[in-house]
Amino acid sequence: MSFEFFICSRYLRTKHKQAFISLITILSMVGITIGVMALVIVIAVMTGAESDFRSRILGVESHVVLMRHGRTFTDFRKILAELKNIDGVETASPYVYTQIMLRSSSGVSGAVVRGIDPDSKSREIKNFDKPALRKCLTTGSMEDKAGFRPGIILGKDLAANLGVMEGNVVYLISPKGMLSPIGHIPVMKQFRVNGLFNSGMYEYDSSLAYIHLGEAQKIMRMGDAVSGIGIRVKDIYNAGNVAKKIVQNLNSKHPGDSFWARDWMQMNHNLFSALKLEKKAMFIILSLIVLVAAFNISSTLIMMVMGKTKDIAILKAMGATDKIIKKIFVLHGMIIGAIGTMSGIILGTAGCLALKHYKFIELPGDVYYFTTLPVQLAAFDVLMIAAASLAISFLSTLYPAKQASKQNPVEAIRYG
Repeated sequence: MSFEFFICSRYLRTKHKQAFISLITILSMVGITIGVMALVIVIAVMTGAESDFRSRILGVESHVVLMRHGRTFTDFRKILAELKNIDGVETASPYVYTQIMLRSSSGVSGAVVRGIDPDSKSREIKNFDKPALRKCLTTGSMEDKAGFRPGIILGKDLAANLGVMEGNVVYLISPKGMLSPIGHIPVMKQFRVNGLFNSGMYEYDSSLAYIHLGEAQKIMRMGDAVSGIGIRVKDIYNAGNVAKKIVQNLNSKHPGDSFWARDWMQMNHNLFSALKLEKKAMFIILSLIVLVAAFNISSTLIMMVMGKTKDIAILKAMGATDKIIKKIFVLHGMIIGAIGTMSGIILGTAGCLALKHYKFIELPGDVYYFTTLPVQLAAFDVLMIAAASLAISFLSTLYPAKQASKQNPVEAIRYG
């Protein structure tokens, strides 16, 4: 044990007449513990919310969307073959994307229809596996007197707005019709609702519908063309770099065309920016609890310096330098901060595990996207909280330690 640590440990075990200083020390530890615990739990909930939103969005959206300026993809099969050779691309699938009207026997609603290929390797809808997706989009009912009706998959809230359930028939109305002597006639086609999906995001569940790629091409009179290509990458956090690589590769191979791509972070930039800003704001606000506790550490050390004036003078007379004296009081404050930080991390981790496994806090589903608090404890966040707490504790010790090191041993012994 070093000399500084030995003296520091003796000061931590104060005598009965210095019980007030000991009480302040304990309160400082408790304050830091509460602040760190609150930080760990709140940041874990914010990280869990961000992860939950990301999972919901990527269950519906592609990681990267590839489009062509000015026209559709008439040669999408060739482009798909080229995409397979680009590093970082996992799967790619064509799609048709357009706005339409849906009409049922009890309601009308605007919607966005997405024509997808159920046989593609890309997973378009998280709720359905490939056989179920193929069945929903291609299987009509044998009881239909009017013959075969292709399938459509609606968002849960969109189906509620239309007043339909699985097995009901809806009319899809597209503006891509034909000109006639009486004017423009929109395309209208019957679809059977063969499935509902619930992504947990109202923006998707209230406006999105899926049909087979071939049906979408017929309705939009696109022939064998598609609107774009949805791409899934191996590393979702590297989607932006992969998108740039795809555009550069295709533009160099097709000099007459102009391709552009957007990754999932760009398409949902506002949402994730707001979540990150809220996370930073909560970190700063809750760090004030630790800062208040750090003032207690500073006041404890100031009172201790005033009470240990004679001890400091004797140590200096024995040969202790200003650096040693300063180190003693810095160690004293850092031990208080370290104990409080470790206790807060342990209690915060325990609180996160309890929230994750027991889910005793329930949220109204009609107000929030999730019914229980999403918790995801990240090691990096815990390290950042611990580092911030220890840094605040260290800064609170500098002034008292500096004042202690300035003590004049002759004056202290004479008047002490």
